[in-house]
Amino acid sequence: MTTGSSHPSESRSAGPAGSTHGTSGGINTFKGHDRALRADRLGTAGLLLSVLAATGPLMVVAGVMPTTFGVMGIVGQPLLFVLLGVVLILFSFGYAEMSRHVHNAGAFYAYISRGLGGTAGAGAALVALVAYSALQVGLYGLFGFEVSLLVNEHFDVDLAWWIPSLACALLVGFLALMKIDVNARVLGVLLLIEVALVVIFNVAALSEPSKQGVSLEAFNPDILTGAGIGTALCFCIAAFTGFEQAPVYAEETSRPQVVVARVMLLAVSFVALFFAFSSWALTVAAGPDGIVPAAQEHSAGLLFHLTESRLGETFADLMHVLLVTGVFAATLSFHNVVSRYAFAMGREGLLPAAFGRTNRASGAPGTGALLQSGVTLVVLLLFAVTDDKPIGDPTAPILRLFTWMGNIGAFGVTLLMTTASLAVIVFFARRGAVRAQLWRLIASGIAGVALLVIAVYTVKDFHVLVGADSESLLRWALPGIIVLAGAVGLAVGAVLKARNPEAHARIGLGNEAFQLEKAAEGAPDPR
Repeated sequence: MTTGSSHPSESRSAGPAGSTHGTSGGINTFKGHDRALRADRLGTAGLLLSVLAATGPLMVVAGVMPTTFGVMGIVGQPLLFVLLGVVLILFSFGYAEMSRHVHNAGAFYAYISRGLGGTAGAGAALVALVAYSALQVGLYGLFGFEVSLLVNEHFDVDLAWWIPSLACALLVGFLALMKIDVNARVLGVLLLIEVALVVIFNVAALSEPSKQGVSLEAFNPDILTGAGIGTALCFCIAAFTGFEQAPVYAEETSRPQVVVARVMLLAVSFVALFFAFSSWALTVAAGPDGIVPAAQEHSAGLLFHLTESRLGETFADLMHVLLVTGVFAATLSFHNVVSRYAFAMGREGLLPAAFGRTNRASGAPGTGALLQSGVTLVVLLLFAVTDDKPIGDPTAPILRLFTWMGNIGAFGVTLLMTTASLAVIVFFARRGAVRAQLWRLIASGIAGVALLVIAVYTVKDFHVLVGADSESLLRWALPGIIVLAGAVGLAVGAVLKARNPEAHARIGLGNEAFQLEKAAEGAPDPR
């Protein structure tokens, strides 16, 4: 390896992929140690299901797609999913290759620190923690809203949204303390059921199209014009959020050098094709000329309206129930990600050391899970006590919770992907691997530029994304939360570099930093 690394230990390599963290001889060989995530918990199938659950397929088809059609008035949403799929596959080539060399539960910030240095990594760490926490907390808003509607519709009972939201938070907090393979089974079952329901609708839509027939107009590039395209891309990229989580579980997989990269590419490819096909099915069911007016009329009820007319009221009700379970699955998936980021940060000195320990019984990052549960309860209670409007009111706090937090999180993840694209290029360039990795670096560069454009549009049109007035302070205050998190993280990194250079040098090293610490303490080499 060439010099120039920001981490002194990166000159060593082990394993066929040049990784510095082999699955044998790493931290996971310290069985039962409470600072180690347990290896061999997840295989390809378990990891893939856990990652896809975070994308919430039914939630996207029922919520994101009608919103994009109705608010932006763009029929070509299926083509947008294809274009975004191409961008994110290009991003995945470099990101997945990076996962062969760096195995750390702090995925994004670990990769960024390896490429751009520990200070940048500290900034990315706090952005990731805030962004994924916002995404997870926002989902409780949607969960409570949907459960309240179902209870009112079928039992004629007015149920305050915060009751099911709090119940969901408690159950998610309990499951997050269990073994990750148990979580994977729960997520997998829920995911497969909701995907099956969407597929059934898609087939029904194609079998019983609108008067315009099975039209491919939604894939016509000529209809992708107008000022709303950039904002529509912001809506659509939020639907992909979750596929990038695979490296977070690298330490808990059986063969991280192979499994993580494979799952990344499978996940983003599936999501792009599934969402493109499903959004096209909506245009076929309503007609290219009718999809925008229908979305404006029915909003989030569009899917259920089109389903009921083809498959009956019972199937539509079943789909509505599965939307709730799908939101629960996504909530659990994001909770697991946040707790692992907190674990990685605690292990490397960016959070108190208590967060860098796991439960001995389950191997789960228990302190990080409890932290996220605590944050969730505080935010839910804050929105609950300020809720003085009926649940159907578009300005009700419960709806603001989902919209505000979801877009804050999506903006943060977009910035992380943009920065990670640059970090991948610098990482391999410093190691003299430009020629060997040239096509991956070009792909990362193209993806990074595209993602930066989307991030700029997100800030520019944030008021549209959250349904606020163009003069509202929310336009800048909400994305400013992510900017503030990044600034605080950079400051923490700079202070740590000045006061404790050794700790700063360990940022992003993950398992290897722990091994070095054990070696310094005189621990025998477990190999």
